[in-house]
Amino acid sequence: MTTRLKTEYVEKIKPALKEQFGYGNDNAIPKLEKIVLNMGVGDNVQDSKRIRSAVAELEAIAGQKPVVTKARKSIAQFKLRDGMSIGCKVTLRGARMYEFLDRLINIAMPRIRDFRGISPTSFDGSGNYALGIKEQIIFPEIEYDQIDKVRGMDIVICTSAKTNEEALALLTGFNMPFKKK
Repeated sequence: MTTRLKTEYVEKIKPALKEQFGYGNDNAIPKLEKIVLNMGVGDNVQDSKRIRSAVAELEAIAGQKPVVTKARKSIAQFKLRDGMSIGCKVTLRGARMYEFLDRLINIAMPRIRDFRGISPTSFDGSGNYALGIKEQIIFPEIEYDQIDKVRGMDIVICTSAKTNEEALALLTGFNMPFKKK
């Protein structure tokens, strides 16, 4: 099964990147490798109902069951003990990754209040892009009446690009709404 964005990547984005950066080998052209979604529960980590609702919400958004993340060490100020559940994460690859990116760019991001674009400077130096979302309710899979608390989430888009410029060109090809400088 090929998704709309995968087809667009193969037919339009890949040749454009090859021409722009002058790659000799098709395997050197940057591509998406994975998208990691992470949702921390934050306060009330003692309440297991919060963890279960965060897992259910992330599963609805990603279409795949998330892994519950546990604390590695105890921190007394946060009332946190080693091994406590503190959030959940899911790694998307293949068709689910392209499907999620399509929904993020075309459906979820336009629903963000006062949206003026995302920062083009949030690259890590090796072609990966990280962005934070303040509310999970921008996704149409989440019913506003069913949520117990508005939570944010982190989205990390991992690419095979070697530099930030290559990764920016790749994500711009997918119509990622970057702010104009």
